[in-house]
Amino acid sequence: MNQADNKPIFLIGSGGHASVLEEIISLTDKKLLGILDPNRKPGEECLNSVVLGGDELIDEYLPEDISLVNGVGTLPGNNKRTEISKKYREKGFSFSTLIHPSAVLSSEVEIEEGVQIMAGTIIQPGTRIGSNTIINTKTSIDHDCTIGDHVHVAPGTTINGSVQVDNGVLIGTGATLLQTVKIGENSIIGAGALVLNDVPNDVKMLGVPAKLV
Repeated sequence: MNQADNKPIFLIGSGGHASVLEEIISLTDKKLLGILDPNRKPGEECLNSVVLGGDELIDEYLPEDISLVNGVGTLPGNNKRTEISKKYREKGFSFSTLIHPSAVLSSEVEIEEGVQIMAGTIIQPGTRIGSNTIINTKTSIDHDCTIGDHVHVAPGTTINGSVQVDNGVLIGTGATLLQTVKIGENSIIGAGALVLNDVPNDVKMLGVPAKLV
């Protein structure tokens, strides 16, 4: 994994997605320093840790001394997660990659910085997962897929072989992408959608089979 993975961690955010990440951290040998959330009071107990303050505390540390976990989830039209990733990477900070112990990954999977892979996920050989991407619970990704940066693959998604998912894509719960399709940048695939053909950039697809909205 990346150089961030042996450093003590700040978890950014305290919502539902952050709680899942906190549990993954607890199942590893990583050290969690505390939670950063400007909407909560310093010293407040949150999840199973303590709020230390807002994101501004990160700048009190050197990039080589800590790593970050991006606990902000992904919602349509909300780019906060991506903004956090870009802001602190530009300042030289690194983001830890988190993989739930129950996930099954081929040794031939390439994983970039800050990727988060949840429980029950299966990823087959030849696949690449881009930085700051969430692969959520019980997702199945087959061989030779390319998943871009800042992508969110929601729980129960099935991605068949040789699929390309470009940067910023949001794939809804239980969607299915057939083999060799390409999903263009910043597009949204609705929950339960069945994608049979390539999808252009910046569109929304819903239904079985998926159609442009």
